Amino acid sequence: MKVLVIGSGGREHALCWKIAQSVKVKKLYCAPGNGGIAQSAQIIDIKADDVNRLVDFASQERIDLTIVGPEVPLVAGIVDRFLDKGLKVFGPSKDMARLEGSKVFAKEAMRRLGVPTADFKMFLDAKEAHNYIEERSTPLVIKADGLAAGKGVIVCKAKEEAHDAIKRIMEDNEFGLAGDKVVIEDCLIGEEASIMVVSDGKNFIPLVSSQDHKRIFDGDKGPNTGGMGAYSPAPVVEGENFKRSINEIIKPMILGLAKEGTPFKGILYAGIMITEDGPKTLEFNVRFGDPETQAVLPRMKTDLVELTEASIDGTLDKIKMSWDDRPCACVVVASGGYPGPYRKGKEIEGLKGASGIKDAVVFHAGTRVSEDGKIVTSGGRVLGVTALGETLEEAVKRSYEAVSKIKFDKMYYRKDIAQKAFAKKV
Repeated sequence: MKVLVIGSGGREHALCWKIAQSVKVKKLYCAPGNGGIAQSAQIIDIKADDVNRLVDFASQERIDLTIVGPEVPLVAGIVDRFLDKGLKVFGPSKDMARLEGSKVFAKEAMRRLGVPTADFKMFLDAKEAHNYIEERSTPLVIKADGLAAGKGVIVCKAKEEAHDAIKRIMEDNEFGLAGDKVVIEDCLIGEEASIMVVSDGKNFIPLVSSQDHKRIFDGDKGPNTGGMGAYSPAPVVEGENFKRSINEIIKPMILGLAKEGTPFKGILYAGIMITEDGPKTLEFNVRFGDPETQAVLPRMKTDLVELTEASIDGTLDKIKMSWDDRPCACVVVASGGYPGPYRKGKEIEGLKGASGIKDAVVFHAGTRVSEDGKIVTSGGRVLGVTALGETLEEAVKRSYEAVSKIKFDKMYYRKDIAQKAFAKKV
């Protein structure tokens, strides 16, 4: 069969890497792809948000299965467009993609369906938001309603910071239309983890747990990024906390949406905070996480193509999942200056040596092939250097050993990926 993956990041490289292992796949395409994806898929020069051209390409090439990586085309309704053309596509409808595309929609759905989350209030007017801040105790979390590349959530320890966040989002329009509405919510205290499930609208299958590292600097300091590393499993959400997360968060959401006549198909990603009172929902995403996917897929033994087809066909209850018990760690190597301004076009050396480390794989994110055939940087997050190990400590050690082989000007990475887990049993 012919498979198309849409997107260009580390998540999409991991998806292509896994899909290429399926005996069902005869031809793999990726639009627009990157320098690493080019090794396992034919690169198609169509941007991920160019829905019209993607639909035309899939129709003309008679693509048998399309997997959408990023949230932007999902929120734009790419799944509905593909289905209208009779094309098989993995992901939620435009209506259900609002669980990520609108913080207000997601929070109201959680409240309606009894999913535990922080208390919140929505605002359209900056002055009313400022007044509300004065009534509340800190810390508070200010969220731009729409998509903001993972940077529209601001944790405010003092009221001064909260007022500044409202100014940035609603008055200075730092995030454009995404900031027309804001959610102000209480700040949940605890440790964060991620659970992704595959849903066919009525059945769902959990993937193994993981934990992302959002902030740029060691010790979870500095501004938020798209993610500086991940590992799986995440001990904080294993055992009883995993069961509670499934039964109290995932199950009521999936079953509740189905009961309302708006079934959710695709990947439902729950960002969860493990509090003193148990798991509570920070957010929902409607696609594979990035970089969590890079830490989860190397552990998956099940054919990803069969899994996504079962989600589309409504037959997930017939799928038996199989996993590698070994933990996996992913260290993101970024361009110096990220998430602020950074330079592109830096030649990357040592990729072959890094990939030569036992049980290691280097997923490309912000890379491209230069005119003279070299791999160069083209984004903020450049690589996801990933490895399996008998223990999490061994997986992390291997990842950093692979990172040590890689060099490019001003490269940066966190040195503390998975440190939170080392005190816990894996």
